[in-house]
Formats: sequence, C-alpha cells, structure tokens
Amino acid sequence: MFERHIKSSRAREERWLKSYYFVRTIFSAIWVALAFAIGKQAAAGVAALLVIYPAWDALANFIDMSRSGRTGKNRTQAINIVVSAATTVAVLLELSIGAPPILVIFGVWAIVSGLLQLATAVRRWSDLGAQWAMILSGAQSALAGIFFILQSGASMPPAIFKIAGYAAVGAVYFLISAVWLHVKHARLNAI
Repeated sequence: MFERHIKSSRAREERWLKSYYFVRTIFSAIWVALAFAIGKQAAAGVAALLVIYPAWDALANFIDMSRSGRTGKNRTQAINIVVSAATTVAVLLELSIGAPPILVIFGVWAIVSGLLQLATAVRRWSDLGAQWAMILSGAQSALAGIFFILQSGASMPPAIFKIAGYAAVGAVYFLISAVWLHVKHARLNAI
C-alpha cells in the first residue's frame, strides 16, 4: 500500500514537471521570438522583455516550488525566487537610472540561478531521475553568466540578442526534459 502511494506520488510529480517544462519551453520560445523581432527597433519593448524574463523565472519557480513540496523540500527554489525577484528590481533600476550594464546584472543572475537550478535538478534526480538536461542547463547557465559579465563592455550585438540566445538554449533544455519525462513515463506504462 505504501509503495503504491509513493509510485502514485512520483507519477503525479513527473506529470507536473513534464507540464511545467513544456510551459517554460513555450514561454521562452515566445520571449526569444519577441526579442529578435523587436530587439533593434522598440526600446520600450526591449525594456519590458528584460524585466519580464527574470520576473517570469521568479513566478515559475514559485509555482513549481508550491506544487513540489513547498519551501521545506525546495530551499534552492525558494532562494532562486528571491534571486530572480531581486534581478527584476535590478533590471528596473538599471533601465531607469542606468546602473551597471544589463549584461552584468543578467550575468550574475545566470550564475546564481544556474547553480540553484543545478542543485534542484540533482535533488530531483534521486526522486524522479530524468534530470540530466536540467543539470546541464544549470551548469550552462552559470557558464553563460560568466561570459555575459566578460562581454558586458562590448556594444555589439545588443544585450537583448545575447540574452535571447541564452534563453533559446534554456528553452531547448526544458523541451528535452519534458520529452525525456514523457518517454520515461510511456516506457513505464508499457511494462
């Protein structure tokens, strides 16, 4: 009986993660398309996109944390929510008063949130497996953050395009994770 409850709970968690990863993929794909479409001509649109991206990450992590055991089980996501919210505020300040370059802000965020995502994926691996793409994504995010900081003085291409490239790679990782969980679930049901 207890084993059946654990399997049922694990299946619910896998279904949730699969849906969550698909939603993150779709959001990122739309964000990237908008960034490339308006990146050179609409300053207000670019500003909005730069604020929306970390704000969405904070919201997505909050929803996932709430669905996956709350703060007690998901300390890395709780920290990631705070980091993403602080990044949103930092981007707003940068856009209004011209604080540090936007790539420095996104670079620091990519490093910290990437390491937190990596830690979350490692924790989930023991319960659910199929987290290798999220582990790679977290590591890649941290590396991308370093490159953002190193490139922050360069003026070409505009920062929005660099960030959009980063977001596109993230969307691919989310898609791979969703598909991997779907295939894993289908295989288990076929047995």
